[in-house]
Amino acid sequence: MSEPYRKEIEENEPQEVNSQPPGNKPAKKKARTFSQKQRNIASGYLFISPFYLLFAVFGIFPIIFSFYLAFFQWDGLGDMNFVGLNNFVIIFNDPLFWKSLYNTVIIGLMGTAPQLIVALLLAFALNSVLVKYKGIFRLAIFLPYVTSIVAVAIVFSVLFSNQESGLVNSFIGLFGFDPITWTRSEWGAKVAISAMVFWRWVGYNTIIYLAGMQSIPNDLYEAAKIDGATLRQQIWHITIPMLKPFILFTVFTATIGALQIFAEPHIFQGRGGRPEGITVVLYLYRDAFASNFFGTASATAIVLFFIIIVFASVNMYFANRIGQSSKVGSK
Repeated sequence: MSEPYRKEIEENEPQEVNSQPPGNKPAKKKARTFSQKQRNIASGYLFISPFYLLFAVFGIFPIIFSFYLAFFQWDGLGDMNFVGLNNFVIIFNDPLFWKSLYNTVIIGLMGTAPQLIVALLLAFALNSVLVKYKGIFRLAIFLPYVTSIVAVAIVFSVLFSNQESGLVNSFIGLFGFDPITWTRSEWGAKVAISAMVFWRWVGYNTIIYLAGMQSIPNDLYEAAKIDGATLRQQIWHITIPMLKPFILFTVFTATIGALQIFAEPHIFQGRGGRPEGITVVLYLYRDAFASNFFGTASATAIVLFFIIIVFASVNMYFANRIGQSSKVGSK
């Protein structure tokens, strides 16, 4: 091919067009994308900010201020005087504090241990195919949980009235027993308060267990029936192991709730309670709002906080041990 002809072909060939527009457009597009991501993130934080603001004001600040106030003497209005650890010394030397701690543990055990057992039995009954009108029974069992605690305490105050005409006293009188002064009796007050705790929370835990049972695949039960497993064996080897997370959850929440019992003894025994049924939170309330000793009340709150941490840690430890043993057993 001659040289002039080759040059003419090269000149007629389409030139490679630079599709890149002038300027630094990719950088601008990247910057615009980054700015849009920042706006999306900022808008997300803006939507959830009310929760965090309220949590900071009504959750974090009271905890921090309680830790601070525990080292001061303050009546709520006057000057705050630094006293160091004296508030803790005062409550640890107060027999009523130890009495309240003892009552809290006893009422917690009496109110929660039977409650969880009965809740499990009720869940088994509601999950049975033999029970009809399950919806009505579920509503009836769950109703105490949504009932106002004040209404519950008032009703139980009438049931456990100190008068001979009280319903419980009338019932035990049929068997020849003398009336019990429930609000002033050492064990009578604990029984009445524990009954309130039991009645209020047994329905909630029943629904939790029932939800756990209904989440268990039916294939496991069908396979067990084919292998000849009895109903007791199915419950012990299938239902209970599959319910372990739900049982641990209810034990965890019931333990923390038992350590914070307040409304039941406060309403049942009147303002401030009595030594027979006073709990740690009620003791704290009396110091703060009846005696205006906010320093010792804050010290009590700090002690209760660490007690709850200890109980929660013990629950978590046993939960992890049970979880690990279940994994080993499954292998």
